[in-house]
Amino acid sequence: MGRKGKTQNHTAKELAGKQFAATVNRGGGTAGIQDRKGGAAGHAKYQCPVCKQAAPDPKSAQAHFESKHPKDTFDIEKWSNLHAVHGGTTQGVAVKGSAKK
Repeated sequence: MGRKGKTQNHTAKELAGKQFAATVNRGGGTAGIQDRKGGAAGHAKYQCPVCKQAAPDPKSAQAHFESKHPKDTFDIEKWSNLHAVHGGTTQGVAVKGSAKK
């Protein structure tokens, strides 16, 4: 049955969660544009020395190199490590819960 004359109450945990979600920066708009781009380094770690194509890991880098540059020999040491050059990628403010764990 219904609750005659009684108001629907919300828990303190629910209200605190709503207040937190309304005030915390989740990386939307212009505030999070650098994070969505991955910062100066981008999200991929390696960069091809021939065509500057980005690759996230050595296996993808090798697949790219064998496909696009078959006459050259693959050596991961020649590839630029963009995370080392730019001091890592962004902190991930656009991902819920990534900053606080």
